[in-house]
Amino acid sequence: MTTRILIADDQEDVRIGFRLILDSQPDMTVVGEAADGRGAVDLARHLRPDVVLADIRMPKLDGLEVTRLLAGQTRVIVVTTFDLDEYVHAALRNGACGFLLKRSGPTLLIEAIRAAMAGDTLISPQVTVRLLAHLRAPAAPSAPATALAEPLTERELEIARLVAHGRTNAEIAAELFIGAGTVKTHVANIQRKLGAANRVGIAAWAWSSGAVTGV
Repeated sequence: MTTRILIADDQEDVRIGFRLILDSQPDMTVVGEAADGRGAVDLARHLRPDVVLADIRMPKLDGLEVTRLLAGQTRVIVVTTFDLDEYVHAALRNGACGFLLKRSGPTLLIEAIRAAMAGDTLISPQVTVRLLAHLRAPAAPSAPATALAEPLTERELEIARLVAHGRTNAEIAAELFIGAGTVKTHVANIQRKLGAANRVGIAAWAWSSGAVTGV
C-alpha cells in the first residue's frame, strides 16, 4: 500500500524538499501541503492522509496544537528546527508518532514515516540521548549483556552503545568501518534480543542497564 502524506510547514522550500524526498519513495506519495496550522487541520480532515508532517512554529496554529487536534484521526510526526525538551514532551503528550529535527536528514524522515505506519514512534537520535540519559544506572552494572536470555555479541553491544549515544546507522557504519546494511542487520538483531520496538528501546535498555555511561 502507498502511504499518503500531508506536509505542514510555513516554509515553501522545506515543503518542496520534503515532497521531493517522499515522492521518490515507491511506497509514499504527498497528497497535500499546508502553510499554516489551521490549513493543516482542515486539509487533514478533508484528505484523510495516513501521516501528517507538522512543523512546530506555524501561523494560526502551531504544530503542537495541530498534533493534539489530529491525534486519533491520523498519525502526526513533528518535524522541527527547535531542539527543545518542552517541545518533545508536549508533542508526545499530544499524541505525536514521532519527533524529528530537520537536520536529521532524509533517511530518518523516511524511517519515521514507516515506523509510524507500523505503530511505532521514532525520535531523532540527538533528542533520544537527552531523554534517556537520566536512566543511567547509579552503580557499576553487572554484565548487562549477559543478563539477557539471548546475550548480545560484543559487536551488538558496541552498536547498542552507539545507538544510545544517538548515532545513526550511517555514522555507526563509518565509525566501525562496516557497511550500513550490516549495521541495519545488527540493529534488527539487537531489537529482537531485547524485545525492543525501535532504536529508542535499544537506547533505553543501554542506559538503564548501565551498558553505556556518559553522554
